[in-house]
Amino acid sequence: MTALTHDFVNASEADSPLDIVPAAGRIGAEIRGIQLSGDLDEITVAAIRAALVRHKVIFFRDQTSLDDAAQEAFAERIGQPVAHPTVPVAEGSRFLLELDSREGYAASSWHTDVTFVPAYPEASILRAITVPQAGGDTLWANGVTAYEELPDGLKTLVDGLWAVHTNDYDYAGAFANAPAERVQQHKSVFASTVYETEHPVVRVHPESGERALLVGHFVKKFVGLNAADSQRLLAILQDHITKPENTVRWRWRAHDVAIWDNRSTQHRAIADFGLQRRTLRRATVAGDVPIAIDGRRSRAITPATEPALQAAE
Repeated sequence: MTALTHDFVNASEADSPLDIVPAAGRIGAEIRGIQLSGDLDEITVAAIRAALVRHKVIFFRDQTSLDDAAQEAFAERIGQPVAHPTVPVAEGSRFLLELDSREGYAASSWHTDVTFVPAYPEASILRAITVPQAGGDTLWANGVTAYEELPDGLKTLVDGLWAVHTNDYDYAGAFANAPAERVQQHKSVFASTVYETEHPVVRVHPESGERALLVGHFVKKFVGLNAADSQRLLAILQDHITKPENTVRWRWRAHDVAIWDNRSTQHRAIADFGLQRRTLRRATVAGDVPIAIDGRRSRAITPATEPALQAAE
């Protein structure tokens, strides 16, 4: 097994202009003393992006001035925002996705956002509006440290392995105790157009050069393996990614913002809040097509061309 190097310690950055406080040993950091907006200067925006690549997920408390319009303006400073390929935008917004658990149910399985398309988002920006008095935390996992810690034999296997990702997945398994009609309603929207994409299981990060495991609940199967073997291997890889040492857990407060590098992480909500209201809005920033270790790029299977994600006007 490959031991982690000092470079993977989630430490503070003495040379950053930001006040960065690590939130866990391998992933996550809180950035203090900043109010997010579309008016941030270039130095601050560059420092936020650098912190995002290094820490994988970054948190900001008390963003009380951030409404829908300001969140959209800030997202435009981070990159090129895009709407979700199947889910309608939140009312009154240009590209925000609303995550609202009115009935006490939330999708609660490990995933990387929108990996069923080739150029899935590079980052997500999630703002908490209404949060439960207790429960409803979110977990993130570090796909880079997970890959680094794989046994050598398993690492050799995944270095050349590809997986088919789709939005036509097991919705009942993702929603804890949700009624069948609620699950079907969600699926009818989320999978209104079915996408399938082949991605490398190990993605090379376009900025850091790090190698990260790219799997999660959108994986349908591994290329060259049958369904049963695919599920066994997926469970093994997911266990490596989501073990506690590779994760950070965030206890939400209203007006919190979390930004994660969608190219190197997975995340999941914890559906332990009963009938309490939990409302958040998410902006996503356009990404590029993943590159495998051997230089090959991900490709669309169904539809056979890259979907045209709706960019902000």
